[in-house]
Amino acid sequence: MAGHLVRRPSAHPPSVRTKTDTDHLAQEEVRTPMDMRPLDERLSTSPQISPEDMPAIVAAGYRSVISNRPDGEVEGQPLTADIKAAAEKAGLAFAHVPVVGGQISDDDIALFRSTIDQLPAPVFGFCRTGTRTTFLWALAHAKDQNATTLIETAAKAGYDLNGLRARLETGAA
Repeated sequence: MAGHLVRRPSAHPPSVRTKTDTDHLAQEEVRTPMDMRPLDERLSTSPQISPEDMPAIVAAGYRSVISNRPDGEVEGQPLTADIKAAAEKAGLAFAHVPVVGGQISDDDIALFRSTIDQLPAPVFGFCRTGTRTTFLWALAHAKDQNATTLIETAAKAGYDLNGLRARLETGAA
């Protein structure tokens, strides 16, 4: 998803700055992802990002990026290799755990949880809309959190997990 330009530094955290922020001390412009959505203290999610978003992700305090989107879903989508290179250049750890919506397996969930646990926190996750990252997060926590809490947390971030309730209640992977 394309970001917008803001001036730094500002009294507002990078995720809530707007074009109307005025700061006569600003020396550089930073492109911020338009949609950072926290899921817990370790992970936030977002729709598609681009390599140019990495400075803003760093400025927001993230230490890692995880991609849950396979390459080639749509024409013009940024390549994982380009996002990885930009993340690493910005000093971020990077992981790629691609999944296809509606086909998330127990192995996918286990790999996602293991990867998140190993990445330096906080982690910035993304896919096309942020939904797959949110699904993976909820399913990865289904054994240690109740389904209602996971569904409510996801709803606060703008994602509807009611269709996953039965799977969340069985404890997923």
